[in-house]
Amino acid sequence: MACFADHRVPKAGRYSHGFTSIPKSIYWAIVTMTTVGYGDISPQTTLGQVLASLIMILGFGIIAVPTGIVTAELSRDRGLRVSTRACLQCSAEGHEVDAEYCKYCGAKL
Repeated sequence: MACFADHRVPKAGRYSHGFTSIPKSIYWAIVTMTTVGYGDISPQTTLGQVLASLIMILGFGIIAVPTGIVTAELSRDRGLRVSTRACLQCSAEGHEVDAEYCKYCGAKL
C-alpha cells in the first residue's frame, strides 16, 4: 500500500524540504542546535544567514564561557575546604578542615 501511495504522489513537489545548498543546511543545523528557532523574521540571503550564524555561535559562547568559569571557581573553592587528615580508626580521608570527628566511623580525629 505504501508503494502504491508513493507512486501516486507527483514527483515534482515531493522533495520540498528547503535544503537547496550546503550553506543553507549548515544554517539550519546551527539554528537548530543553538535552539534559537526560526521565527517569523529570519535572514533570506546567504550573507545574512552567515552573519546570523556567527552571532548565534558567539552568543552561545558568551553564555557558556562565564558559566564554566563560575563552575570551576566554585569547584576549586570546595576543594580547598577538605583536608587530607586520615582517621586513625578507619583510615578515611577527605574530612572538612574544622572537623573533630570522622564522618564515616565517628572516631575523634
